[in-house]
Parts: sequence; structure tokens; C-alpha cells
Amino acid sequence: MTTVAFIGLGNMGSGMADNLVKNDYNVLAFDLSEAALAKAKEAGCTIAQSTEQAAAEADIVITMLPAGKHVKDIYSNQILASVREGTLLIDCSTIDVETAKSVSELAEKKGLKMLDAPVSGGVAAAAGGTLTFMVGGDADAFDKAHGVLSAMGKKIVHAGGHGAGQAAKICNNMLLGATMIATCESFQLAQKLGLDAQVFFDIASNASGQTWSMTTYCPVKGVGPQSPADNDFAGGFASALMLKDLGLAMQGAKGVNAQVPMGELAAKWFEMHCEEGNAGMDFSSIINRLA
Repeated sequence: MTTVAFIGLGNMGSGMADNLVKNDYNVLAFDLSEAALAKAKEAGCTIAQSTEQAAAEADIVITMLPAGKHVKDIYSNQILASVREGTLLIDCSTIDVETAKSVSELAEKKGLKMLDAPVSGGVAAAAGGTLTFMVGGDADAFDKAHGVLSAMGKKIVHAGGHGAGQAAKICNNMLLGATMIATCESFQLAQKLGLDAQVFFDIASNASGQTWSMTTYCPVKGVGPQSPADNDFAGGFASALMLKDLGLAMQGAKGVNAQVPMGELAAKWFEMHCEEGNAGMDFSSIINRLA
């Protein structure tokens, strides 16, 4: 049985670790939260006493951490010094491209294969094992990782070399943030022009204006499939996380001198939205700024 060290058992990581257990992986779990560890133990994970212990006993190490500084610190100071020869390293955090590349370079210097493999799909997909993985790294490592990633997701895409997974993730989420705002604007305008929200949905979701933000994640309560709007914007993908990803996109754009005016505007809107006390609400709650 393959042993996987899973470090980082937050809203996303906990569901991912659960699915590894369900797919007959031996999961050594570690997190700084006692509540997260208790939940992982209940799901069938073995609880490690430290990151170092989990890494030392694993065939594969998977990390799911809040930011680039955490990824750099844990690999530099704990994981790389602890793992065995041949251990595969997979970071599923959403971080900046440069940090992803630099940590992978540290791993390569120790003769280890590493992938950046951020995810899309949210908490529900993490729990359901239907995530999309955008993977950066060499082809051999990707082939080796495909089985374990498939235990947690339905779509595994090799985006390119180190950092390409992160590049794909931040570009995707910049697009998502901007199109969600545009979707909210469109519903607001349609209603003020006298159109019923459901009627507008039925038209636009089958016309050239169709977007994922409308047809799958509609920001209007009672319209379209079940979405956070039907639960007063609780749960889902927090506005603070969208702001984080937009910030990473802006950082990446600045580094390569890319012009992203709509992305910049989306970042400003989500920054204001979070400052107004909505950081924990689903990102589709941005529609409330248009009321």
C-alpha cells in the first residue's frame, strides 16, 4: 500500500485526504489544528506527530497550505531534510509562480521530483473527489503522480514545466473573478430594465453570453442550479480567497509586463468587498455591491 503524507488539512485538504483513504492509500496526516487532526483520524487517516515524521515515512508527500511563504518554509526547513530518496513531492497550494519554481529547484538539487498541482472546483469537489488538477513539472513526475491525483480529482492536466500549474490556476481565477462581476452586472441591469431574473438566465445561459459564473454558479437566489446564493452566500469559495488569487495574478502580470485591466479592476472590487466585511462570504456575493 502506498503511503501518502498529507500536510494541511483545511477545508480543501481534509476532503482530499479523505478521498485518498477511500481509494486505499495509507494516509499519514498532519496539521497544526487539533480539530482538523481529529476529523482526519475519524476519516481513517493515521495521525503523524510532525511534518518531519510524516515526510520521512511517505512514498508521496502532498501539501495544501495557505500561501507561498508557508510552502517555502515547510519544504526548506522540514520536508526536504526528512524525505527518503525517490519520494515524490506534490504541492497543491495556490501560490505565486516564482515560489513554485524556486521550491522545485531546491527539490531537484536533492535529487527529488516535485510538482506544483493547484486545484479548481472548491470544497464540494474536494469532498466529492472531482477536482481539476493543473500540474507543473516534468513528464515523468506527472506520470508517476497521475494515480494519486486521480484518487482526488476527475481531470488531471499537465500544464507544462515547473510553475505552469500555478500559472494556469491564477489565469483561470482571474478570468473567473472578472466574469463573476460581469455576470452580476448583467443580472442587475436586466432586472432594472424590467427582465425577470429567471427569464434572463434562460436566455443568456443558452446564448453567446453564457459563462460558468451564470450557468453553474448563478449569483441570484433561486435561479439556476443550487449555488451559495441560495444559502445567503455562506460556504463556497470565500471572497478573501478570490482576492488572494487575483493578487497572485496581478503579481504575475507585473513580473512579465502583461496588461490586465479587467483583472486589475476585479482585484480592486474584491478588495473593497472584503474591506466591507464580506471576506468570509462566497465570492458571488460581490453582487451585493451592485444593489
